[in-house]
Amino acid sequence: MLLEEKVETAEKTVSIQAPTANENPDKQLFNKRMILKGAMWLGLLTIASVAVVFFYSHTGDTIIALSSIKLKYILICFGMVFIDLMLGSWRNHIFIQKFKPGVSHWVSFKANVANMFMGAITPFHSGAGPAQLYVYNRHGVKVLDGFIVSLINMGATLLFMPLAGLLAIWVMNNQLESGLIKILLKYGFSVFFTFGVVFMLAFWKPLWIGAALIKIAALCSRIWPAKKERITKWANTSYANILHYQQICKKLLQHHPLLFPLSLLMTTLLYLNKYCMQYVILLGLGIHADMLQVISIQILIQFMIYFAPSPGGSGFAEASIAVLFSRIVPTSILPVFTLLQRSFLLFFPALIGAFVILNLLKTHTISVQDDNHG
Repeated sequence: MLLEEKVETAEKTVSIQAPTANENPDKQLFNKRMILKGAMWLGLLTIASVAVVFFYSHTGDTIIALSSIKLKYILICFGMVFIDLMLGSWRNHIFIQKFKPGVSHWVSFKANVANMFMGAITPFHSGAGPAQLYVYNRHGVKVLDGFIVSLINMGATLLFMPLAGLLAIWVMNNQLESGLIKILLKYGFSVFFTFGVVFMLAFWKPLWIGAALIKIAALCSRIWPAKKERITKWANTSYANILHYQQICKKLLQHHPLLFPLSLLMTTLLYLNKYCMQYVILLGLGIHADMLQVISIQILIQFMIYFAPSPGGSGFAEASIAVLFSRIVPTSILPVFTLLQRSFLLFFPALIGAFVILNLLKTHTISVQDDNHG
């Protein structure tokens, strides 16, 4: 059944537009300069971090480990990357097709990989959501509808990851002695708790969030009076959209009560596939470790770096891998494992997303130029 009775209030939403040839690229979220800059920082931080791990643990066995990787396990990892991308896209598609019937799954696939790419090259994973909205909007989905889908799935993530983190801590027991890991865990729980509270308030008490936005806007207007009109417009639009979001979500979940549990199930399978990938990589390197321990370690790493302040969690991820996996991965093999882990979980999906984003921007730019000349 389709979501037929949408609330008509607050229909004005701000479309995400690609930069045109005449616009200042520094003021746009999606442009080649910003993308190249983010990708450069991701690459530099990752190379530097892996280099530190390599020089710290390099022995003659490192080259041997690199040359003796078992190909069949690497092929399995590529298969798991494909499963990861499909699960991520279907997690969005089960909702998006309720708002826009007939939308192709291919659109959701592109939106998902674009999410992964922009999340990888922006601090705090901040570019992921806007990238997904951009792709959907370019294929005729309203921005607010795409935003609602993103928030519902974010709710599933905000519920799953802290619970998985607590379970992993219980499994690891007294093995978390590093000061860095404890700091990152506290940071992770603090950020997830904050986002979780805001998410729940936006759903259950939207008036509270709206009132808070109005007050913040009033304060900012006093500090920057020249931007008062823009700030006030943003606050009013955000207030209206929050109310709209809450009302549509209620109707969506009332009409389709199994969708959120399905999203939570798919979120669990999505991340379980990511976690198990580390075990397969270890098998490819000839290391037979306890699977539950490997999964627990990866749960903690994923949890700690999800909202890391560096692009793709670079630096934090490599440091966490070096500390936590050093218990089960020989020192000489640690650099190879780190490189493979980051490649399969981050770089390969991000490369696909980069192709999607750049192709859409190119297509949009050409269409804008054709319209201008026409």
